Amino acid sequence: MRIELRQLSAAHPAASRTAGHALTGVDLQLHSGEHVAVIGPSGAGKTTLLQALACALRPQAGSLLLDDADPWRLSHRALQRLRGTLFLAPQMPPLPPRQRVVTAVLAGRLPRMSLWQSVRSLFYPVGIAEADAALERFDLADKLFARVDRLSGGERQRVGLARALLARASLLLVDEPLSALDPTRARQALASLTSAAREQRATLVCTMHDVPMALAHFPRVVGMQQGRVAFDLPAAQVSPAHLQALYAQRPDELAGAAPRIEPDDVAGPVTMHCR
Repeated sequence: MRIELRQLSAAHPAASRTAGHALTGVDLQLHSGEHVAVIGPSGAGKTTLLQALACALRPQAGSLLLDDADPWRLSHRALQRLRGTLFLAPQMPPLPPRQRVVTAVLAGRLPRMSLWQSVRSLFYPVGIAEADAALERFDLADKLFARVDRLSGGERQRVGLARALLARASLLLVDEPLSALDPTRARQALASLTSAAREQRATLVCTMHDVPMALAHFPRVVGMQQGRVAFDLPAAQVSPAHLQALYAQRPDELAGAAPRIEPDDVAGPVTMHCR
């Protein structure tokens, strides 16, 4: 999927009406099948950018084009069809605690299923082999029938990535996929994610706190600062000077001290947010 942002400005969905824009005058173009990492300090607008690309957040100014179409000029039905070709993976996926992992992963197929198929799948999962193969890529095949509330934070995060693969989306938007993973798991997960995206010829946009990992796994890196694009470069051209300027106000994050959700080897409670 091709992406073009033209002077796009947007507010964070939780911001008050008097708050400023989380994104201001963003220009960005991505070719179909391209893989891009978005880096920058906390509050730079990275998550808001993903929400705008997912058509979950309407721009307040400027425009967004997906395959040359403005999603906000489409009919409601056409917009829903377009959203079915997109997949937004949040930092920690909202997985029901009592749900089995197989069901959680197969939920990635819901946009391609009818209402009857989706309800039936809750009781009689179809596509178990596909779910098992996706989990295998993240070294989680042994958790296929485990309950979500028996998983560690890192395991839940990897289940969310496996679910993204089953979406077969044209555009994969992944928010901080490594925050609950140790370095070894992080490298494995990112390699699996980018490999699967290439196989599916999907455009991949991934926000990252781990700068070395972003530079190692993505050919193109976009640096964001205070809601604007600070630089847009091939990874090989991102210099220490670029990074020092980008994280000038948050040098602790550049040094790898960005907050993590929880260690990968410690199971924690699952918090559900209903709305």
